[in-house]
Amino acid sequence: MTYSDEDIARLQKAGKRHLWMHFSRHGSYADHDIPIITKGDGMYVWDANGKKYLDGLAGLFVVQAGHGREELAEAAAKQAKELAFFPIWTFAHPNAIELAERIASYAPGDLNRVFFTTGGGEAVETAWKAAKQYFKLTGKPAKTKVISRQIAYHGTTHGALSITGIPGLKKPYEPLVPSTIHVPNTNFYRAPDPTMDETAFGRWAADEIERAILAEGADTVCAVFLEPVQNAGGCFPPPPGYFQRVREICDRHEVLLVSDEVICAFGRLGDMFGANRYGYVPDMITCAKGLTSGYSPLGAMIASDRMMEPFLEGTTSFVHGYTFGGHPVSTAVAMANLDIFEREKINEHVRDTEGAFRGTLEKLLDLDIVGDVRGDGFFYGIELVKDKATKESFDDAESEKLLRGFLSKALFDGGLYCRADDRGDPVIQLSPPLIADQSHFDEIEQILRSVLTEAQGLL
Repeated sequence: MTYSDEDIARLQKAGKRHLWMHFSRHGSYADHDIPIITKGDGMYVWDANGKKYLDGLAGLFVVQAGHGREELAEAAAKQAKELAFFPIWTFAHPNAIELAERIASYAPGDLNRVFFTTGGGEAVETAWKAAKQYFKLTGKPAKTKVISRQIAYHGTTHGALSITGIPGLKKPYEPLVPSTIHVPNTNFYRAPDPTMDETAFGRWAADEIERAILAEGADTVCAVFLEPVQNAGGCFPPPPGYFQRVREICDRHEVLLVSDEVICAFGRLGDMFGANRYGYVPDMITCAKGLTSGYSPLGAMIASDRMMEPFLEGTTSFVHGYTFGGHPVSTAVAMANLDIFEREKINEHVRDTEGAFRGTLEKLLDLDIVGDVRGDGFFYGIELVKDKATKESFDDAESEKLLRGFLSKALFDGGLYCRADDRGDPVIQLSPPLIADQSHFDEIEQILRSVLTEAQGLL
């Protein structure tokens, strides 16, 4: 569709008057237009003015199969004609059953039970509630507390936000749900002891979880929530042996391990689940986003057979659910999306090309402002520093000026949609659709190089 100047002016006026955008500083639109995206095709999106952008964030870590996949739209239309909606509250429909079976076939270990939600925050909320009720049913009602990592993001509902380890996101909504404890994350670039190698650092970070469990009392802790690669703060991969050590700790103290894979599942790391890539078996997985490549909302909590056992007895019920969880249209889209994954070997493509993507981004390390490039699969963070030799970061005012005052707009104006993030130390995050190839890696690097070089001159 072509948008005239009159159409765009009308949309801008209506948007500024009526649309409450998420995570947005609305005051900034008093003197600036709202970016209005109108079309997507493959690796690219277009705005209402017809300008083209490389989607370096897959929408929001979501559009794994790329934009404009007609077969996903057709799957949604076909299902809507046959059965547009029916809840899975004591009922089922074929798509929900078949998708649950398929997801279980991809999951590690005995994670065979799939509870559908509409998004990632709901999946995290579900996992915490399931953990608390599990321990009540198994005679340990005091086990209610959750441990997660500093700067980690787990969602915006009150429970998921409580698990989140970003103080700035929590402060406006306090008091939140009590009983959440935060431990160090796996940012090796900023390890507290620079003499540590990655393995020693990973052991230390895992042992901090055990210290927290013991400090709180193991009889009060129900779960540990960890992302395979932590998103907020800029893509922290797990050090060697980290998850194996965490698994040992959780088993020793009878604490459930939840792998929060809302971003990391469905190809982002070159496997259906990050737990598979890093060789550990959690008790629960939370996922969403890439399950449908964003063509329809859907999330899930996947639980082990052991966790499900007490819910199968007598009149016991998990009194929890969502109206649109397991929606017939969304589950139909998910099945079609997973067909694309298997037919086009999406996971294999990510594994085959992740080294080229990393290598292309690492070229930016010749810039003084680039301190670290880290991540795995198609999920990378570029940490920006004030002094490369000392790893000195920017203070809050400098980060504000650098990220929001310059980088976010300059990158977008340069034709790259990505994320400039200051929830920890300043980073640029890249998470493109999983169909990207070397030409796209080069385009990303060239735009970043141009903008970051200009940023250096402003410091």
